[in-house]
Order: sequence, then C-alpha cells, then structure tokens
Amino acid sequence: MINVTRRQFLKITAAGLGSSSLALLGFSPEPALAELRNYKLARTTETRNTCPYCSVSCGVLLYSLGDRSKNVKSEIIHIEGDPDNPVNRGTLCPKGAGLLDMIHSADRLKYPEVREPGTTEWKRISWDEALDRVAKHLKADRDANFIKTNDAGVTVNRWNTTGFLASSAASNEAGYLSHKVLRGLGNIALDTQARI
Repeated sequence: MINVTRRQFLKITAAGLGSSSLALLGFSPEPALAELRNYKLARTTETRNTCPYCSVSCGVLLYSLGDRSKNVKSEIIHIEGDPDNPVNRGTLCPKGAGLLDMIHSADRLKYPEVREPGTTEWKRISWDEALDRVAKHLKADRDANFIKTNDAGVTVNRWNTTGFLASSAASNEAGYLSHKVLRGLGNIALDTQARI
C-alpha cells in the first residue's frame, strides 16, 4: 500500500475537487474533441447505408476518402451509426461496429465465383455470366419439377424443388416484387433472413 500523508491526501483531494468544478463551470474539453472529430472527417464523403448483418436494418454512415473524377480510388475510412435513422438512432451493435473490418477483410468475396462439378477450384466469372447461369439453372429445375395439378386433378401450379431466401434489409417494395415474381413462377418455399 502507498503511504500518503495527511497533507498529501488533502492536496490530492483539493486538486480533484478543483478540476471537477472547472468542468461543471463549462471549462470542459468536449468542444475541442468535437472539433477534432469534424476535422478528421472534413475531407470525406458521407454516404448513408444499411447494416447488412441482421433484420433490424440499422442505419450507418460511411465516410470515404478519394475522388473518382480525379482518378483516385475511393476508400471507406470510418463507419458510425446514423443518428437520423429511426431504427437505431445512431447506435450500433458489436457486429455493426465492426463493419469497417469486414469491408477491408482480405477474405471478403467481391466477385461472383463458380466451382464446376468435379473440381476443387473456384473460378472468377463476370456478373453477366453469373446471372445467366442462375437463370439457366432455375429454368431447367422449374421445367423438370413443375407440378401443374395434384392427384385429384386440381390446378396447383407448384414448384417445390427450389427455395428463395430474401434479404430482410431490402425495402418493402423490393420484398413485395420478389414475392410476386416467385409466387408467379409457382415457388412456395419463400423465407426471409429475418427469421434466421
């Protein structure tokens, strides 16, 4: 234990009381810290977005440096909760607070890839090729497994062999359109990320 004399104890107490009283009188470093934060982000571009992790759809602010018009690649340098978003009002959970690490991760998949049957290697393909492949496989599966009528002869128009998982971070309009298109194709196995 540290040996403190009575006189030293009184000096320490007086210094603590004095410094806390100055903060109460308005001599606080908070304005200086706020100016420092604004200075750090002064040259950045602010973009509003939605956190991709769960169905809560928290709003986030992405701050990026760079200018494509000047041939400088833009890079996200800071992410924080959106205080104007009615869902999270500026707060983020631990996963949302770690979005910057996910964005800059070397393991993050940025392009479509395919692993052909019988191989162990993943091959990078273009977005057009990926969408064409998905459409081709969906059409082949629907043509092979579409059920027009049940055993009693009642028209059911079902497609039971393919399911669809919708994003819970999408807007109501995007969810509605996805649902209508898939129901129109006969798909009955629809779910959303919100239930996972």
